[in-house]
Amino acid sequence: MLTALEVVTTVVVGVMVGVEFAVAFVMNPILNALPEDSTQLGHAHGGRMLGAVMPVWYIGSLVLVAVWAVAAWGHAGTGLVVTAGALLILSVVMSVLLLVPINNRNKTWTPENRPADWKEQIDRWNRYHYARVAVIVAAFTSLVAALV
Repeated sequence: MLTALEVVTTVVVGVMVGVEFAVAFVMNPILNALPEDSTQLGHAHGGRMLGAVMPVWYIGSLVLVAVWAVAAWGHAGTGLVVTAGALLILSVVMSVLLLVPINNRNKTWTPENRPADWKEQIDRWNRYHYARVAVIVAAFTSLVAALV
C-alpha cells in the first residue's frame, strides 16, 4: 500500500510541476508574443482557468505528501518526503501571498478596463511564478530521491 501511495503522490506532484513549468516556459512566452489585447486576454483566461484548478492540485499534493510522510515514518527517505512537504507549504504560502492577489485582478481585466500598469503586474506575477516553479521542482526532486 505504501508503494502505491508513493507512486500516486510522485505522479500527482510531477504532473503539477509539469503544468507549472509549461506555464512559465511555454505558455507565457507564447502569450507574450501576441498582440497586446490578445496577450492580456490570454493571461486573463489562463488566470481564470488555472486559478480554479491549481489550488485543489496544490493542496491535494500537500495532503498526499503528508500522508506519505506519516505512513513511512521511520523508513529511509522520510526526511526527504518531509522536506518536499515543507517546500510545498512554502509554494502554497508564496501562491496565497504573492501570486493569487495579482491573478485575482488579472482574471477580471479586459482591454477596456485593464490598468495602465497591467504589463508590469504580469511581469511581477511571472517573476514570482519562476521562483515558485523552482520551489516545486525542488519538492518533486525530493520525492523522487525518497523513492530510491
